[in-house]
Amino acid sequence: MRNGQDAARVAPDLRVADPEPEPAAPEQLPPDRTQAILEAAKQVGAILKRAGHKFALAGSVAVYAHGGSGRLRHDADFCVLPEDAEAVAGSLRAAGLTVRVPPEDWLVKTSCFDQDVDIIFELAHQPVTVDLLARAEELPVESVHMPVLSATDLVVNLNTAFSEHHCDFGAVLPVARTLREKVDWEEVRRRCGDEPMPAAFLFLLERLNVIDPPQEQR
Repeated sequence: MRNGQDAARVAPDLRVADPEPEPAAPEQLPPDRTQAILEAAKQVGAILKRAGHKFALAGSVAVYAHGGSGRLRHDADFCVLPEDAEAVAGSLRAAGLTVRVPPEDWLVKTSCFDQDVDIIFELAHQPVTVDLLARAEELPVESVHMPVLSATDLVVNLNTAFSEHHCDFGAVLPVARTLREKVDWEEVRRRCGDEPMPAAFLFLLERLNVIDPPQEQR
């Protein structure tokens, strides 16, 4: 892996699925994009739960589960262990979903209710770990309870994704505002605050009175 960790990374032996018919569409599709994304997350989460896989909901639907915005515009994301990726793909295929292997080597994709669902085994250039999944909280996504990344891990991953080529503070600011009471901000600073982009974002949150400054500055 990056930074000399290639040997530690378990590369899943993923294969492009044989051509399969798309699963039969329900008689009534969800009435809007948000509901379609939620239904897709519920269906895939239920499949992973029934199969006994270790996983956690991530991304915008995880923020929604923590109390975030009720308007979703992006796909559903699930984190799994790298060594479990092939087994997870097999469970999705067995449930009638088509699994696609994109050029990126850190995820596979499927679709449900005409919505993309990403099965991720690397977050912010780091492999998904047992510890990360163990910190997940059991939360409802409407009627389906499933493991959801902790609010702290969600914010850490959003911060570590910032770079010179991707630095959209405006997209992450509403998430920070919504989740601020559930986030361990000292832990966020410890894990990513030394990098320039996350440090700049944390400074912005302080100036906007979203979070308090570090304890040593109070």
